[in-house]
Amino acid sequence: MSVRVRFAPSPTGPLHIGGLRTALYNYILAKKYKGTFILRIEDTDKKREVKNSENYILNALSWIGITPDEGPFSGGSYGPYRQSERNDIYKKYANKLIKSNSAYYAFDTESDLKKEREKLKKRGEAFKYSSSNRLLFKNSLTLKKENVLKIKEGVIRLMVPEREKIQVNDEIRGKISVSSEELEDKVLIKADGSPTYHFANVIDDYLMNITHVIRGEEWLPSLPIHKLLYDSFGWDVPKFLHLPLILNKAGQGKLSKRDGEKEGFPIFPLRWGNSLGYKETGFLPDGLVNYLVLLGWSPGSDKEILKIKETIDIFNEDKIHKGGARFDFEKAVWLNQKHIQNTEPKELLNQFPEFFKNIASDEKLKVSIISLIKERASLLTDFEKESVFFKSEPRSYDLNSVSKLNKKNAFIVLKHLHDSLTGKNFTLRSWKSEMIDWGKKERIGTKEILQAIRIALVGSLNGPDLVSVSLLIGEVSFLKRLKSFMEFLK
Repeated sequence: MSVRVRFAPSPTGPLHIGGLRTALYNYILAKKYKGTFILRIEDTDKKREVKNSENYILNALSWIGITPDEGPFSGGSYGPYRQSERNDIYKKYANKLIKSNSAYYAFDTESDLKKEREKLKKRGEAFKYSSSNRLLFKNSLTLKKENVLKIKEGVIRLMVPEREKIQVNDEIRGKISVSSEELEDKVLIKADGSPTYHFANVIDDYLMNITHVIRGEEWLPSLPIHKLLYDSFGWDVPKFLHLPLILNKAGQGKLSKRDGEKEGFPIFPLRWGNSLGYKETGFLPDGLVNYLVLLGWSPGSDKEILKIKETIDIFNEDKIHKGGARFDFEKAVWLNQKHIQNTEPKELLNQFPEFFKNIASDEKLKVSIISLIKERASLLTDFEKESVFFKSEPRSYDLNSVSKLNKKNAFIVLKHLHDSLTGKNFTLRSWKSEMIDWGKKERIGTKEILQAIRIALVGSLNGPDLVSVSLLIGEVSFLKRLKSFMEFLK
């Protein structure tokens, strides 16, 4: 059977960076085996649904290069792909479980259950609706048939068998064994007729022929319940892979939005309200994908810079880690920098024009500036910051840089260069070598010469190659900047 995987987010807000990683692992596995990647929207919890979440999810996947093979927008033979459109299917399968005595109706009110919880809490015990107490409650196991028919609202619960060992395999963690006595009779169909996550995802995975369920580690405790559901229907279980948690940098808990706000890094792929995403922060899709793929998986070599196609070719699910992966924003930025450096300037301009609209008006000049700066840029937003001096002379000078100069020598250097260019003794292409030769005669070191000129041109001791800068700004601006800094030194 061909590999079929699904990414099944809930439209209850923006897609978290952890959810994006889950989508990536599903997509990579599907493409590795020339299989199918399905997008399924789990939107049965209408109370928690947030407007525009569904479009956000699709846009986030599209930005990192994932196009679903099947889904609510692309169609397919196994739809509908929104769970809210599949309620009749869930009811049909819930009735099958009732007929086979694998499930039952329960009519307890929330007030009834609350009282029981509080009573047990006083005794220091946890409440669990299960084989140990189900006959004490109001359900189709304890009420006469005619009374059941009179009650209009109720839930459908799974009947967990007594004293059984439930065993299921996880491809990452191995065999998992749980006693049925530890499990609760989970609600499958809620009082409003909608399914719970546990029921809907098992039914959908089976009907959509899902071969591999790749999801976060937080769903691991639900695995025995899901195995019981498969067994109740007599269905084969798919392969399960529960990905390790993404931890905060300290390794002390799951990465949260609060961690991002505290440390100053994005937690969402795209902008959501006032929160900038990785896209707006200046990440290349390839850079973010590279980092997320390595967050819990190893390629089995020292190679770290990977494009998505290369990752697909070498991907091996056996190399997914068991332990949680610490999130390191600095490492993510470093990988992004490598992808910027490995991308041609014209390609950067064509793919991400919004980041270069203010660096110059002429496209050819933009490409030249990108070429000059890209070795220094970690994020796409760095290009505008690093290129501001191309448009106009420095409005101020970094005083820490100026303090490192011998002011007298700096003035002499700038005046000689200004006079030599004005007198046509030097050209913009030759001035550097000419000034170094002159410095040897005057006993002024090369470093001292270039530091003075760099501050004059860009305002600080940081910046790209000086000859390249001078050629791009032109002789008129070059001379003006030399003169302005000489005035400042006076």
